[in-house]
Amino acid sequence: MKIIDTILQSAHFDNKPPVLLDIGASGEINAKWKPIAKYSICIAFDADEREFQITEQVNKSYKKLISINRIVTVDSVSKTDFYLTNSPFCSSLLEPDLDKLTPWLFRPLFEISNVTKLPAITLTDALRDTGISYVDWFKTDTQGTDLRIYLSLPPAIKSCLLATEFEPGIMDAYKGEDKLHMIMAAMSQQGYWLSSMKVKGTQRLHIRYAHELGDFVSQRVVKTSPCWAEICYLKQESADERSLLLLYVFAILEKQYGFALEIADHALQLFEDSLFKDCKNEMLKKIRLEKNKIPLVLIKRKFNKLFKHIND
Repeated sequence: MKIIDTILQSAHFDNKPPVLLDIGASGEINAKWKPIAKYSICIAFDADEREFQITEQVNKSYKKLISINRIVTVDSVSKTDFYLTNSPFCSSLLEPDLDKLTPWLFRPLFEISNVTKLPAITLTDALRDTGISYVDWFKTDTQGTDLRIYLSLPPAIKSCLLATEFEPGIMDAYKGEDKLHMIMAAMSQQGYWLSSMKVKGTQRLHIRYAHELGDFVSQRVVKTSPCWAEICYLKQESADERSLLLLYVFAILEKQYGFALEIADHALQLFEDSLFKDCKNEMLKKIRLEKNKIPLVLIKRKFNKLFKHIND
């Protein structure tokens, strides 16, 4: 949306661009950030065994991309055990709980192939070493340690956050992991509201049954159960102009157009900046435009349902 560019090109962000922090990026930084990437500083953590490096670069996507080749831990240690699993997306600081994973179809992904030592760093040390004194959007996907890492943020950093994103487990996958219900309980005390939740999962089906029944039956007949979730929180409110403008932008990225209107109206009560009037007008126009698309969407759904019925 054009209003995003207008906001982030304003004087409010000349000396304080958005700072986005992604832990567990695994080579792919948060796709939600693409519309604001060119205006933003991104800090991405991707652990490996090289000598400690903080790499800063100006690239085609971000105003500045800071890559840190360390795994993030709560405790200050030079190295930490890391459990490498059959699927790299299941590898973790925490040991997979294979006994509790036994009934689940995706258990083989969690089987440990090796335990290695990886260089580690705390968020406090990482932010100090990069010279970053604030973060606007915090995202972490660490396979079981999301909450403890969020809570380890320096208080001054944590108080400035406008958006927080996690990918916690629901069922038992790791020993001593931070679960979805723990994050929801903690965040309800932090001044945020839950903007989005995408629940994901697999089938509760022992692998031996899957071998007997075949892939088609395993994946199409047995019901999928919730196993983990992708969740995003937005700050309930903010007081200064920069934060309100950026919270408005984040609401757009989350497609929370009603909340964006709330922010614009609240800001208009506090400040005389005409930019907030533009924010409100742009959001009203956006909602009306989306409303006009609804009949077309309904027609498309009916057509798809009819097409599916004919094929069946």
